[in-house]
Amino acid sequence: MTMSTLDESQRKAARVVGLTYLLAMAAGIFEFYNRTQLIVSGNAAETARNIMEHEQLFRLSIACGVFVLVLDVMLIAALYVVLKPVNKNLALFAVFLRLIETSILLVATLTSLNVLQLLGGSDSLRAFEPDRLQALATLSIGTYRASFTVGFVFLGLGSTVFCYLWFKSNYIPKVLAALGVFGSAVLFTGSFAFIIFPGLMKIIFSVYMAPIGIFEVSMGLWLLIRGLRPSTGSELVTAED
Repeated sequence: MTMSTLDESQRKAARVVGLTYLLAMAAGIFEFYNRTQLIVSGNAAETARNIMEHEQLFRLSIACGVFVLVLDVMLIAALYVVLKPVNKNLALFAVFLRLIETSILLVATLTSLNVLQLLGGSDSLRAFEPDRLQALATLSIGTYRASFTVGFVFLGLGSTVFCYLWFKSNYIPKVLAALGVFGSAVLFTGSFAFIIFPGLMKIIFSVYMAPIGIFEVSMGLWLLIRGLRPSTGSELVTAED
């Protein structure tokens, strides 16, 4: 067993964590809000009309999704740098979980581009009736939603592990770390439950992401304003590899 103290690379990585939390939250909200304005549940024709009338806005939402994925990769790498001294194996496990999530959400983004191809009236699709293309586009939108549900399972589980390491580290207030553990566990549990009981989404969708959202905003502000606790008060025991 050895003792570990903060180094400058951890402090810099912590600032990256704080910044990416806030930027990803802002971009994610923008993407989600625009999609909810354009997509009408149960009405393929109106959804298709909204998307094509506001194609640039839909493309901007896709671009925001890509931006969030880039931020996620930065966040994952920075979290590993900060939390590796706490427990390298658990930190690496969390990294793999979050990378699986990012890969799934990348596929979800590709399905959004597929929606534009189906509704754009390309020459290769002119043989199909408009209502069939709209139905296929709706199917792609449904795949996008399903991909996010599965991706959030890995997001919640990976974030739970990272937040547990925050709790053990004493780098941040334990209350904040505990909120992260709770919010991440709720996200994981809710997303997994939606796969088995899809009807639950209509009941708790608006609240099950709230705890982790509050944590990420609070965490982002804390790390940017206060940073990690001084090394004199943040010594911790780590296991040898």
